[in-house]
Amino acid sequence: MDGELGSLLKATAAVWAAMYYARMAAALIRPGAARLAALLPAVALFCAIPFAFSTTTFRGSSAFFLCWLGTFKLLLLAAGRGPLDPSLSLPHFVFSASLPVKFRQPAPAKSKDQDPASASARGHGPAKILVAGAVIPFIIYAYQFKDAMRRWQLVLLYTVHIYLSLELLLGSVRALIHGVLGMEMEPQVDRPYLASSLRDFWGRRWNLMVPAILRPSVHGPVRARFGDAAGVMASFLVSGLMHEVMFYYIMWQPPSGDVTAFFVLHGACTAAEGWWARHAGWWRPPRAAAVPLTLAFVGGTGIWLFFPAMVRGGLDELVLQECQGLVAAMEQAGRWLAGGAAAGPILSTR
Repeated sequence: MDGELGSLLKATAAVWAAMYYARMAAALIRPGAARLAALLPAVALFCAIPFAFSTTTFRGSSAFFLCWLGTFKLLLLAAGRGPLDPSLSLPHFVFSASLPVKFRQPAPAKSKDQDPASASARGHGPAKILVAGAVIPFIIYAYQFKDAMRRWQLVLLYTVHIYLSLELLLGSVRALIHGVLGMEMEPQVDRPYLASSLRDFWGRRWNLMVPAILRPSVHGPVRARFGDAAGVMASFLVSGLMHEVMFYYIMWQPPSGDVTAFFVLHGACTAAEGWWARHAGWWRPPRAAAVPLTLAFVGGTGIWLFFPAMVRGGLDELVLQECQGLVAAMEQAGRWLAGGAAAGPILSTR
């Protein structure tokens, strides 16, 4: 763990230096091919930084934040689009480029009465962080019995683990960024268990940072030339390929194609769903039926294509070992602190 913290400090310094350079280059060069060429060194550095880490947690998180979201933001900056702009202050530019953050937008007073439940659900409040931190140790303990679990039970356990890990990670980062810079994290999830369609699940409820960056970089340009269905398919194809890249960073294994197939399948179904929805008079299932049907399709195709790639690469075992090591380190630190507290009164009486 000490080695990872050292790598984290070095990676942080490298990100700040690269983003200082990128900000200066964007300020001096107009959008276009010349700016793209100037930003390519920063893009390459973002893709290289995850290799500095040895644990899947740090390597996977840095790959997602930098190699995926960060590089796409830099490519949008090269075109004069996206959330990055050289007029931003350096701290805001760095955090916007390297983390899924956005400026806090002061909401008008009337918006407080519009949908408070939805607003609270989108946030990563302290309660969600505490709940995630409390439940994850029980999930880690449950992994000891995975050989006795049925396949659907194990997939459910993986899903809850991923969901709570995102809540814990992004909620903690959000609290830090909000306190330091007054910036807000892009929401990651919004009650995906209530999704009533694939468009609702992927576009408005799950992994929301990804569609937020794919809309201006992939969907918009492709849709303008070839139509909405092509834009949807292109977005899901790019998402699948980038998931394959993320799996490579985490597991050091070449892509199998299963994850790409999963997202291409969902892209085709989402495009078909959008085509059906454009016909106002056509039949639609009631929400009470649409929600379980959507979740069953996502879960069934995940069991078929997505999760086998994780298990085949040994990701579940790697994460379990790291989580168990983290729990052991926390227990050791707790015993050390308890021992120091117990020694306090003895020392004070001398």
